[in-house]
Amino acid sequence: MAAKVYFTKTITPEKTVEMYKALGKELKGRIAVKVHSGEAGNQNFLRPEFWRDIVELTGGTVTECNTAYEGERNTTEKHLKTLSEHGWSKIFKVDLLDAEGPDMVLDFPAGKRIKKNYVGKNLANYDSLLVLSHFKGHPMGGFGGALKQLSIGIASSYGKGYIHGAGNPDKFWDTPGDNFIEAMADAAASVIEYFKGNAAYINVMKNMSVDCDCCAVAEDPCMRDMGILASLDPVALDKACIDLVYAAKDDPGQKHMLERIESRNGVHIIDSAEKLGCGTTDYELVTV
Repeated sequence: MAAKVYFTKTITPEKTVEMYKALGKELKGRIAVKVHSGEAGNQNFLRPEFWRDIVELTGGTVTECNTAYEGERNTTEKHLKTLSEHGWSKIFKVDLLDAEGPDMVLDFPAGKRIKKNYVGKNLANYDSLLVLSHFKGHPMGGFGGALKQLSIGIASSYGKGYIHGAGNPDKFWDTPGDNFIEAMADAAASVIEYFKGNAAYINVMKNMSVDCDCCAVAEDPCMRDMGILASLDPVALDKACIDLVYAAKDDPGQKHMLERIESRNGVHIIDSAEKLGCGTTDYELVTV
């Protein structure tokens, strides 16, 4: 059965709330709202003011995890400072999931590259998950959307290195690209399995640079803003975003974005996640 992906060209906080309501699923209990806090110096990440309405509607807690590379978010002390400077902790209750160890380990025997996923131990405090993703390019993964947020985004600092190295953190920068992407799919699948369907996903196609929000020095956006997409299926959601990029033949930045995605074989995460049962690439786009 085709998954429903809801789409609007209007990009506003109010429309984000409407897209969530269109899903017809009210997340219950304690809700972890996964966002990208933005590396210090990055100009493209979506600010907390944009997400305020949807976070307040759900009553969720904004969550993040430390990074595994040098920067202003790779230690708890520095990340908390960045969260404050970027306005997150001034507006929301924020939970840095791996602020303190030990990590929580999600076993995933079906994984192709990794059989376990290391996530912040505070993830155990939540019943539901709302993944708010800024869709854009990525230096290593080709692109970032819901599946990347589920994997690298929710992994602890150690877990990020574990995924990047496809099970060997010492191979962080030396792992073949497809192995890294397949490990991301494994990690995403473990989180999906953990929440047992108590999750929803929203991608915002705005400020679309070929670089990720994790880059302190990032290229400016190359493609025009396209809209907001929402689904209960992260595979269908990311596939719909990729299809919109391919369909934007009149956008002067399309070639640059596609070069980034294709040179890293970025869509491989979608195929890999589908094979693991994370969702389907068969979707119906419903305009809201």
